Amino acid sequence: MPRDLRALPKANLHLHLTGSMRPSTAAELAAHYDLPPLPAVPIEPGVVHGWDAFQARYDTARAAVRSSDDIARVVREAVEQDGADGVGWTELQVDPTAYAGWLGSLEAVVEALLDAARDLPVGVILAASWGADPEHAERIARIAVKYAPEGVLGFGLSNDERRGQVRAFVPAFRLVAEAGLARVPHAGFYAGAWHVRECVELLGATRIGHGLTAIQDPSVVALLAERQVALEVCPTSYPPFGVTPAPEVLPALLADGVPVALATDDPLLFGVGMVGQYEVARQVCSDAGLAAIAATSVRASNAPDLLKRRLLDGIQSWLGE
Repeated sequence: MPRDLRALPKANLHLHLTGSMRPSTAAELAAHYDLPPLPAVPIEPGVVHGWDAFQARYDTARAAVRSSDDIARVVREAVEQDGADGVGWTELQVDPTAYAGWLGSLEAVVEALLDAARDLPVGVILAASWGADPEHAERIARIAVKYAPEGVLGFGLSNDERRGQVRAFVPAFRLVAEAGLARVPHAGFYAGAWHVRECVELLGATRIGHGLTAIQDPSVVALLAERQVALEVCPTSYPPFGVTPAPEVLPALLADGVPVALATDDPLLFGVGMVGQYEVARQVCSDAGLAAIAATSVRASNAPDLLKRRLLDGIQSWLGE
């Protein structure tokens, strides 16, 4: 009988705040604020959607998160859902820009997030959009540095990477690098392997969100392996967009020494939690391989050292070693 994937300890390193919402919560908040329900984006095999359909759904859901209490509820429920799937540590990536209008400032959003995360096994990573003005990205990076002592762990770039130029964000990433924070840009989703390389070499990425197009260039694969830059791979996020499918490239990446961590991205949009991501990977990985991926997710995380050790010990127990 296959080992229970829910019992496998793991970390979720790529999860967006709004996209982590339960559908029922999204519906309740929309009704509370007299907003329209989420537009349907059916996820069907072989059906490819454009980015705009998903962005519209995400924007509609995000408009219903309007208070610190809303943020606290979403964070708490995200941790609960992850915990039910064996996740012992979650990292939420949040662009505070979209919530600042309701809470009053970027800083107020960050403070609400940190209050919500207190005493939970969750870390906060701030992000700007690839489509943002680089000066705005620098402002968010400075806020990340300011709140690092309170619990902000890093800085990233989210959204469609085709909307910005990597070089334009070097100053923002330099700020967080000097503060010793994690640098976790989305890269190599639509853009080719060159984009992953630039994010590693120019931005000093410590992890890459997605990054599967790296497989197109052996030298980029070698770079990731040499520098041990983990890819945050979200298997169910790729088929709806018609981009590089995870199961087909996972074995090659792992064989070449690239650290891979599975993550959920936006369960609200794609309808799949962490166990579902591991079930997809199980098509091409043995249980030992899945355990290695889980261990990578823990090691590449910003979790406290004691928690990391406990999760890694649990992974070995899951394998029966």
